[in-house]
Amino acid sequence: MKRNFRCIIVDDEPNAIDLLKSRLKLLFPEADVVNSFVKWDEALPALRTNDIDILFLDVSMPEKSGMDFLKLLPDYPFQVVFITAHSEFALQAIKLSAAGYVLKPIDDYELTFAITKALTNLANKSNGKTDNNNNNKLKIGIPNAKGVDYLNAEDILYFESVNKYTKVVTNEYSIMSSYNLGEFKKILNADTFFQAHRSYIVNLYKVKRYETSGLLVMDDNMQIPVSKSIRNEFIDEFGRISRTAGLKSKD
Repeated sequence: MKRNFRCIIVDDEPNAIDLLKSRLKLLFPEADVVNSFVKWDEALPALRTNDIDILFLDVSMPEKSGMDFLKLLPDYPFQVVFITAHSEFALQAIKLSAAGYVLKPIDDYELTFAITKALTNLANKSNGKTDNNNNNKLKIGIPNAKGVDYLNAEDILYFESVNKYTKVVTNEYSIMSSYNLGEFKKILNADTFFQAHRSYIVNLYKVKRYETSGLLVMDDNMQIPVSKSIRNEFIDEFGRISRTAGLKSKD
């Protein structure tokens, strides 16, 4: 039997609140909407005093954005799912550790995915698992026109700049994001990912060959150039995660 979960909805459009309630009733009958608010200043005290599991939050509200509103609740214990008509704030949502970013009009699959992820996060937290636990794989959110795709960081081979967009490549497929390469660099783990060229950020663990001409060969056989000015830096960085015959290993 599924455990009931408690949630609050904050959206300045009453019709949007009603629509979300109807989708929750259909998709997650165990969802208990304890309250809903069209004004952020009325929602703030309720969120500080109510024990809830998920907050469904609109991004664009009068006087204060959903992002700014969330900053008024430091160390919030609940999961956050943004429900919005604006796709351009998806990366900010990821930085705020949101469980999901669902675009209006609401797609049932995207909503189900976001809520399932939120409930999984809550279950892991209650079981004492954290993001630092080796049993949990780091997820990287890839914002695109339909929402956010979450990939295991270990599955990503490289990020490639394509005009003002970014192509995220795995062994199985690639995803095109409307965010530029610089935005991804801000959220990537520097211990795993390295910007080898102005157009490429590579997963160091997916490099299978380095050629003295300055080319990297990735697991999918893609050849990626390493900028001349940072080749020594790359070799030093790669030496941190590898051991090479004939070279002194770094402690």
